[in-house]
Amino acid sequence: MDTQINSNYENQVIDRFWADFKQQSMSIMNSEPVLADLFNKLVFTCANFDQCLARIISSKLATREVDRQQLFQVCMQAYSENRCLLENAIADVYAVLTRDPASSSIVRILMFLKGPHVIESWRISHWLWEHDRKDLASYIQSRISDVFSVDIHPAARIGKGLMLDHATNIVIGETAVIEDTVSLLHDVTLGGTGKECGDRHPKVCRGVMIGAGAKILGNIRIGEGAIVGAGSVVLADVPAHTTVVGVPARVIGHPQMEMPSLDMDQTFKGCKSESNEPLCPGLHVKQV
Repeated sequence: MDTQINSNYENQVIDRFWADFKQQSMSIMNSEPVLADLFNKLVFTCANFDQCLARIISSKLATREVDRQQLFQVCMQAYSENRCLLENAIADVYAVLTRDPASSSIVRILMFLKGPHVIESWRISHWLWEHDRKDLASYIQSRISDVFSVDIHPAARIGKGLMLDHATNIVIGETAVIEDTVSLLHDVTLGGTGKECGDRHPKVCRGVMIGAGAKILGNIRIGEGAIVGAGSVVLADVPAHTTVVGVPARVIGHPQMEMPSLDMDQTFKGCKSESNEPLCPGLHVKQV
């Protein structure tokens, strides 16, 4: 009974989003006729949101050898078997809408911003990986890297409500975990520390904001509601609800908000110096 209720609720969320998406798309198409063919092909030939999202993804990743129709069918199979993929996509779109002041339309976000294109394409690669179709998953990983300059391993685990702001030069390793409601800016690396095998990548908890150019390396935990400042290098666990900055990163205080990923304040307001010791005291960086 509960499963049926949840399924009905998910379908209502998807249907409501699809209705709003079509309405806004029609308005854009009427005001900008140059885009009419694009919207007709990617939106108005679709019977539902499943088809629309599949067309958007396949149009971005297709090549002469692996064409749109083949990728479209792969996406449709994934959405048919796992409806949460669609709900997650909607959460990702609303994450951008509510956190990025430059984004004011769900249509512009999903049609024109590469952050959602990256993450929804990755969700397909992850679904393939989980269904032991690792070769096709790896191919899609390669296409995401070629098209968007973002490299996310299909085996990584990522929650919903993720914002990849600008979505350029982001690397997320095989055993990385990103929980719900996280924001990453451009040029972020969630990587390993060398050639070690096994569980070797960062675990990012909910509500975390990671600034542009931050490098987080190794099997370490970024606690809930933490902020990693732009350009920081993090090699050790970051406690929950703390702000870390620098090379090597050190704690400078606590964010004013519980979920920094929602607020996106990168000015470190309210943070007071708590320690002069880096998180990784064994690492010394020569000042120049």
